[in-house]
Amino acid sequence: MNSNPQDRILVKKYGLALHTATPELGLAISNFSGDSRCQTWNLGRSLATDLHQHLIEFIQPQTWADLAFIAVAKGPGGFTGTRMGMVTARTLAQQLDIPVFAISTLAAVAWAEPPQPPLAKGGLLSEELPLAKGGVLDIALQMPAGRGELFGAVYAANSNSGVTELFTDTVMTAESWQNKLESWENSYRLIEVGSELGASVSGVLELAYLQWKQGSRPEWWDALPYYGQHPVKGQ
Repeated sequence: MNSNPQDRILVKKYGLALHTATPELGLAISNFSGDSRCQTWNLGRSLATDLHQHLIEFIQPQTWADLAFIAVAKGPGGFTGTRMGMVTARTLAQQLDIPVFAISTLAAVAWAEPPQPPLAKGGLLSEELPLAKGGVLDIALQMPAGRGELFGAVYAANSNSGVTELFTDTVMTAESWQNKLESWENSYRLIEVGSELGASVSGVLELAYLQWKQGSRPEWWDALPYYGQHPVKGQ
């Protein structure tokens, strides 16, 4: 039986994921062939001083040379934490000459959600609104942003291809987001995303691996953070 050369490489090579977009640091590593681990730390403001030490200790017994690609949560999330994770991932990818996948924080949460009955306007079970094409339930996610606004997005998850972005990560007022949901054509499940998302680093890694298997090899300079808002009001 023939096997994919990329899969043979990943038996020996690993993917590494970082999630620093919230105060909870998340790290995950896997060769997607039975050897994987994930760990979180609630670092808060010490993320800036402790990130690299945790990373060095976590990767053992693997080495940097064992990595085939890196994945990183690109936001939305905290400005400083998101920037730190992105800079770290880009630097490692550049030095190791490997791809880096920038994965939406909200997409990773959507990927981790188990299948649920469809919910529609007001959180009610609806038989009037249709499921998305192929019977896939849309997943709407909202996450607090600064200045009383929200990050909102809608995704559809597929176990074979990952997540499909139906409404891109956007910062908006609560009223605008509610209007968007009320006008949504399909049934959906609404997820309120919290502030401790380190554990969703496994979703970041899995979504990156699905893109890897599809042949994607993004360069380090293409990995960009999503902040949504400028950290200084009025900018």
